[in-house]
Amino acid sequence: MDAEQIARSLLERHGRTFAEDAGIRLQDKPSPLWQLLVLSLLLSARISADIAVAAARELFKAGYRTPEKMRDASWQDRVDALGRGHYRRYDERTSSQLGELAETVLSEHAGDLRALRDGDVPTLEKRLQRFKGIGPTGAAIFCREVQGVWPHVAPYVDKRAADGAERLGLPRSADRLAALVPAADLPRLVAGCVRAASDKDLVAEVRS
Repeated sequence: MDAEQIARSLLERHGRTFAEDAGIRLQDKPSPLWQLLVLSLLLSARISADIAVAAARELFKAGYRTPEKMRDASWQDRVDALGRGHYRRYDERTSSQLGELAETVLSEHAGDLRALRDGDVPTLEKRLQRFKGIGPTGAAIFCREVQGVWPHVAPYVDKRAADGAERLGLPRSADRLAALVPAADLPRLVAGCVRAASDKDLVAEVRS
């Protein structure tokens, strides 16, 4: 299989962003961008992506789709929602982090993360890492997913996605990966590469 065929197979079989899996209809609007930040924080922990996504879905199902709703929820309510998603090892600490994250987004950005858009990608990564609980991993997750609605971020491929691309037989280069698919499909391709980085069965399936 050549690179285009592998990319097409990956999109067909595993072409879902993590935001889509979490039930986020990502748009350049305050609420979905907040939800993506929450998901990025959850995915940053040493826990499976499936559990992090399930925990995000439970938080959003409980109504915490805006920083105001997250801030106004009790610490225990957030713990309970995380627990329903089986995010139990980090539930208490993460509940506190989510409350602080909501307070910061509200106080510093009036609840609207579109304030982070201006500037280049390294500046965006630095701004994201000012949020407590969002380190380099969380910033990379946010950038990978947001490039579909913030075109100036694309093509964004972090080391984990590049490692997965290499395992699949795809180029590591962001520009070369982007050339394989329409621009609208790049976030899905990158998400598939991230999954491939830790799933040898996925790699075998895509290349079969």
